Amino acid sequence: MTDTTNDPLGAKPVDLTNCDREPIHLLGRVQSYGALLALSSDWIVQHASRNLGEILGVPCEEALGRPLSDLIVSDGFDRIRTNLRSLEVQDGSVRLFAVTLRSNGKEFDVSLHQSGAHLVIEFEPKMATRGRDVMADVYPVIASIRRDGTIEQLAADAARGLQAICGFDSVMVYQFQQDHSGKVIAEQRLDGRKRYNGMMFPASDIPVQARALYKRSLLRLIADVNDPGSPIHPGSTSSGQPIDLSLAVTRSVSPIHLEYLRNMGVQASMSVSIMRDGELWGLFACHHNTPRYIDYERRTAVEMFAHLFSYELSRHEDVKRKRAEADANRMQTVLMAHMANGRALSDSLLAISHDLKDVIPHDGLVLYENETCHFAGDTPTEEQFRSIARMLDRSIGSSVFATDTLGALHEPATEYATIAAGLMAIPISKRPRDYLVLLRQQVEDTVHWAGDPNKPVTVGPNGTRLTPRKSFEVWRETVLGRARPWTPEERHAAELLRTILLEVFLKVTDAAYLERKRAQEQQALLISELNHRVRNILNLMRGLLAQSRSSAKTLEDFTANLDGRIHALARAHDQLTSEQWEPASLRALISCEFDAYADEKSRRVTIDGPDVMIVPGAYTTLALVLHEMATNSVKYGALCDQAGRVAITLRMDGSGGLLIDWVERGGPPVAPPQRRGFGSVIIESSIPHELKGDAEISYKLAGIEAHFRIPPRAIDQVIEHNGDQKGPAPIQATDPKAKDFALRGQGLVLEDTLIIAMDAAGILEDMGARDVHIASSVASAMTYLDGHEVDFAVLDVNLGDEQSVSVAERLHAQGVPFVLATGYGSAPDLLAAYPPCDVVQKPFSANSLQSALREAITKGRARR
Repeated sequence: MTDTTNDPLGAKPVDLTNCDREPIHLLGRVQSYGALLALSSDWIVQHASRNLGEILGVPCEEALGRPLSDLIVSDGFDRIRTNLRSLEVQDGSVRLFAVTLRSNGKEFDVSLHQSGAHLVIEFEPKMATRGRDVMADVYPVIASIRRDGTIEQLAADAARGLQAICGFDSVMVYQFQQDHSGKVIAEQRLDGRKRYNGMMFPASDIPVQARALYKRSLLRLIADVNDPGSPIHPGSTSSGQPIDLSLAVTRSVSPIHLEYLRNMGVQASMSVSIMRDGELWGLFACHHNTPRYIDYERRTAVEMFAHLFSYELSRHEDVKRKRAEADANRMQTVLMAHMANGRALSDSLLAISHDLKDVIPHDGLVLYENETCHFAGDTPTEEQFRSIARMLDRSIGSSVFATDTLGALHEPATEYATIAAGLMAIPISKRPRDYLVLLRQQVEDTVHWAGDPNKPVTVGPNGTRLTPRKSFEVWRETVLGRARPWTPEERHAAELLRTILLEVFLKVTDAAYLERKRAQEQQALLISELNHRVRNILNLMRGLLAQSRSSAKTLEDFTANLDGRIHALARAHDQLTSEQWEPASLRALISCEFDAYADEKSRRVTIDGPDVMIVPGAYTTLALVLHEMATNSVKYGALCDQAGRVAITLRMDGSGGLLIDWVERGGPPVAPPQRRGFGSVIIESSIPHELKGDAEISYKLAGIEAHFRIPPRAIDQVIEHNGDQKGPAPIQATDPKAKDFALRGQGLVLEDTLIIAMDAAGILEDMGARDVHIASSVASAMTYLDGHEVDFAVLDVNLGDEQSVSVAERLHAQGVPFVLATGYGSAPDLLAAYPPCDVVQKPFSANSLQSALREAITKGRARR
């Protein structure tokens, strides 16, 4: 036994993953054009093919048991040894061309590869060359391929080029389909005919084991289908297992496949794998009408051609993918432009449906969002689609799902296959699951098979083994319930669209979350502000009562003055909380503040300069500041006695800002406050902090002087005035027309707040009503009206969880005059639901309620 520790031929065999050990793969036989030796790690020839003697001149029986160095010359042996390093790669092989193995000088092409514990060496006699490198034939042919056409044009050019290199009568490009069947997409024949182009071959023609072998061994030559081959001796290893010949280039093939070729009328065949991203994309199928052998070096050139074609194929598909990416980016731009205008996701998607149709052709579109269906184009009914959505929830994951036979997955879809035979579902959320679904109509198609696909084989004499079908006559099949398949480029575009929609969905979700958070914060702020305002109003009401009591001589004067001031406060509140939230008059705000607190002293207030409409966001801030200034003037400043005056000057500065000069004169001497209270903070800090303006106040002996600057962004409009002008006068506290008016008859008050209801009933009784019934709900009012007649009524609009519309409609139908009482301000949309009537704003007074009832009764008499 020879020591092989440092010799490449004695190196540890590479651990190879063998394919399925079916006889179709591991035939212990080689074709007659080559010879094979299988060496164990101790250099001793363990296996040899019977035709070894014919090719190398060494009979098989004599080769067994001898070292390799005894069979070939030293030059050839050394060349083999020095190239064994390449075998360390899995499924690697060494190719040596024109190697001299015998002393007669004859050259051979040699192939070496590792097979388990054996080193397999194959020899093929070198054919006479034409004096040029066969590899040089490859590049001009590859360069002639059209790269800007369809996949069929690319395949046709490749078939034509491969035929020029290998010289076979026929070269076909055979593409595997999703169901593992095959389709001939290009055919080049010397006789000019198109025998199989466009035809389909069933998946059983190339079974799973054969496809696995095509991925490992990229070229298989059958030089003569009638060649009996040469057996390998011995036929198995010492463990009783056959040698794995998956990567052997000279091994014979299954007799079933040879019979298949003979049934096609083929005498020689060569199959070349077309790989794409590590997977078997298709085959070059080369046929010849007579036996044909091409040597190993030219076959290597054919393999190189296949590799280069795979690259061109990848580049062709990459171009389509990049085009799909560009289209998807364009769609994203258009979609985001629509959503930037405030449109909902559903409206935006439907608006770009034509752009989407250009990228991914479809016949109908359904957006299933928040369990709501939005349809465009030809689609099933909503009930039918909801059934599809349930199937999708059960069947697919988070990636794009596509099928061209929806009926095979969802049996009810067979009923509307003419509308939706194909489906592509793009998930755009997880929980709840939302989808953008594209639909394709049924395409009635006639598929041409190379023989009946349902009976490709019959049971033969070998028991359970199958023999190949004998007929390749065209067999036509009419296909229904199938749509045009979704291409890889369309699926890629859909994945890109899914990413875009997920991004949009997340942005919308985040925006909704932020909006809810802002709403919650705003609600908390409003509640806090409401609480603050209510407390201020309660304190204000207490002050108004005290001030009105001290200045009134009679109870009637006290009531009239208090009513007028309460209405002034209500008008100011309406300006601040107008439902339309529109800019409001600064003059009106100033006047409201003084009218509410200064009574007749407001005549000593002058406003000079233009009126300014203040934007809603700044109005509240100014209202707080002016409130503090006005109340301080009444309590401590120029209006606290009988001689002082307040001069307010409004003027615009050069930048468009508003200057407010507040000057008090004639009042008692003033001094800075001993402590800086809340009111001082409001006056000095609100405008700088909230509006980014300026505020300055001086406590001079002659009187308070304050200067404010309101920036331009807080100003909506400037309205010029001619000369000094007092602001709007306060509302009159009495209505002269109402003095001579008296009620007659029975009344109804519908109000859910007891104190307000009792106040209204008391006012009506003071106006002359003989009896007033109080109801707190629509039901109780209706019950009362069933048994009583009323002559007039006062109805509150909002009764908690119901409104008084039905009562109003009943009174209107009976001709009974009534007045609506509301705290909603004008609220035209709300009041439009009621019959024509007069409205009184809360808080109402005896005078305002009397005036409204007088108008309602007068109009009622006029209608009668």
